[in-house]
Amino acid sequence: MTAHGNHESRPTLEDVAAFAGVSRSTASRALNDDPNVSARAREAVRAAAADLGYSPNQAARSLVTRRTGAVAVVLSEPEEVLLGDPYRTAVMRAGYRELAANGIQMVLMFCDGRDDLTRTLRFLEGGHVDGALVFAPHQADPLPRALRLLRVPVVFGGPAGGVARGVHVIDFDNESGARLAVEHLVGLGRRRIATVAGPQDQTAAVHRLAGWRKTLADAGLETSGLAEEADFTLDGGRVAMDRLLARRPDLDAVFVASDVMAAGVLQALGAAGRAVPSDVAVVGFDDHPALAAATNPPLTTVHQDPAAQVRQMVATLTTLLAGEALRPRRQVLPVSLTRRESA
Repeated sequence: MTAHGNHESRPTLEDVAAFAGVSRSTASRALNDDPNVSARAREAVRAAAADLGYSPNQAARSLVTRRTGAVAVVLSEPEEVLLGDPYRTAVMRAGYRELAANGIQMVLMFCDGRDDLTRTLRFLEGGHVDGALVFAPHQADPLPRALRLLRVPVVFGGPAGGVARGVHVIDFDNESGARLAVEHLVGLGRRRIATVAGPQDQTAAVHRLAGWRKTLADAGLETSGLAEEADFTLDGGRVAMDRLLARRPDLDAVFVASDVMAAGVLQALGAAGRAVPSDVAVVGFDDHPALAAATNPPLTTVHQDPAAQVRQMVATLTTLLAGEALRPRRQVLPVSLTRRESA
């Protein structure tokens, strides 16, 4: 890293790119004689380098050594969803803490829809950050595929949209978490165990639903009419529980794919005059500290630690930034069951 005074007096690759009216990566490729750069861009970059007194032989070196000291945390969700989701809030807080502990500045980015996609890619490609930690849970999200074309190292928290190969992913064992929850309910003697599933365009929610289904099948218990999909919100959980009660008034337990939805489930059960846990046992998923212990009754739930996930993501990213070759792979973190009064 260049000393600050030194940095002021010597033109940088960014200066050349700005002067030539191209992106930093195009300037870098032009100076490295990359054949994928147009003749016009190459001429503009060389002219800019000459005018500014930037020596092209620095280009390769500066690409390796120049650091912004910043990393983007990209959350690919609508803003209203993010700010109402305690799990995502915990991720943001953990990201800030973990990056700060490594002397890295966090740049927080929301990517909601196509317009944001272009802007996000342009920013990440523009040399503003050294890498990105990305949360893109929706299977149809175009962001993960687009990010593979960038030269910026990226680590995903949870599934990378619909991209399965060639990406660094730090995920939780969602299916095992569901299994723990359902096995606990079976162990309590419950036999008609419903689920409020998360949105099935998200891989984590798909895996939680699969875990519920497989565990009931293994126990020889039925699943028909006992699943209802919702949207990871409190209202969604309440409405889904009302539907389940109308369809299967005989249910005696429910596994809920998030704590936020479980809070809505508890409201619906209370309104229907069902006592928890004596009439209906409830298990959530997340073990969010501000929520799970504060519900009435306090929630038995699957524990996953966003701070542990972010810590592993930052460790992977800093390894990549140090230039070490890491084979892209999916690392799966364990989950556990936290028992409270609801089940």
